Amino acid sequence: MDSPFMTRAARSLAGSGARVARFEFPYMGSRRAGGGRKMPDREPVLRQSWLDAIDLVRGARSLFIGGKSLGGRIASMVADEARVDGVVCLGYPFHPPGRPDRLRTAHLESITRPTLIVQGTRDAFGVRAEVEEYRLSPRVRIYWIEDGDHSWKPSARSGRSEADNFAEGMQAVRAFLNLEGPPVRREDGGAADGSTI
Repeated sequence: MDSPFMTRAARSLAGSGARVARFEFPYMGSRRAGGGRKMPDREPVLRQSWLDAIDLVRGARSLFIGGKSLGGRIASMVADEARVDGVVCLGYPFHPPGRPDRLRTAHLESITRPTLIVQGTRDAFGVRAEVEEYRLSPRVRIYWIEDGDHSWKPSARSGRSEADNFAEGMQAVRAFLNLEGPPVRREDGGAADGSTI
């Protein structure tokens, strides 16, 4: 929850007026306490951890949930059940690297909550050419970060900077949340869904 990426993201959103809360899954808490490198908890534990975290912040005017990679994936899996206002995934793990046959998209085909996925075009967990072929709910919007990897970092030859890619990704999130700036545009030209936080 306090990785450099998540700290920058939380500060960026808080600086735009959002109230930001972070938590970590039990396996990460165990790592922090010196328990060594543990595998992620089983899905029921991860889902319950998200639901428990949501219960702690209920009562907000609007409630969006999300996270980086696994955190965003599990957030998207509980979003309908928790009846949140929307979901933001910062680099979604559509499949394990090198295993495009093991998709993690079944729930994204029917999700009803507005969902924004900010994804690098060369993310090993799902590149643009692959993802554009997936059948996803019309509530899912994908904002592509050109030449970004799973953390939106560009290759050296791209001429883009990590700071610029990060700023672009966070602007897309702020627009989705209606915090500031123009709406995120879909590829078909329409505006993405969003609610005020």
